[in-house]
Amino acid sequence: MALAYAGIQCELRELMLKDKPQSMLEYSPKGTVPVLITDKNQVIDESLDVMLWALQQNDPDNWLNPQSHNLALINENDQNFKPLLDRYKYADRYPELTENQHQDLTLPFIESLDNRLNTTKYLINSQVSLADVALFPFIRQYAFVNKSWFDQLPYPDLKTWLHKFLDLNLFKQIMPKFRLYNDGFSYQFPNGQLLSGDNPVT
Repeated sequence: MALAYAGIQCELRELMLKDKPQSMLEYSPKGTVPVLITDKNQVIDESLDVMLWALQQNDPDNWLNPQSHNLALINENDQNFKPLLDRYKYADRYPELTENQHQDLTLPFIESLDNRLNTTKYLINSQVSLADVALFPFIRQYAFVNKSWFDQLPYPDLKTWLHKFLDLNLFKQIMPKFRLYNDGFSYQFPNGQLLSGDNPVT
């Protein structure tokens, strides 16, 4: 979303991580995604760093400010909530607690977001910011682990916020299914034009 919002044009290579191309590992030996290779051959292989880089190129609606508040909330999400989300999503891998107990551990952070949204339109202030876009994918994952359970939670402002982002044209623009680079396909991003594979652009 940050790349598309900033108007960054790039080649998109959708990967099957069980079959990582050697070219990827040469750029980023840790073998995780995303990996962004800039036109100056800089390798950026953390999601937040990709977002920050994109917004430093172009940030028309000022998503970065106030940056310290954005980064503090993102850090809280990444350090505290994401591990709890992973345990809830894959509760069978963490049998020391029941799924309901894993759910319960996620609720304080979810409630804190709803409390923020009780008083402001978005997580930091009245406008979309980096924190909204960085946290949205995790809350989207969270909501769809058990949609019927999530729907009955008493957090209406968080649900309104989530649906607002699910309905964004920017989000819909980046969500088409792309065929795998492992199978020879690559695309122009964000317009989705095929660059290689069946009937590639010449």
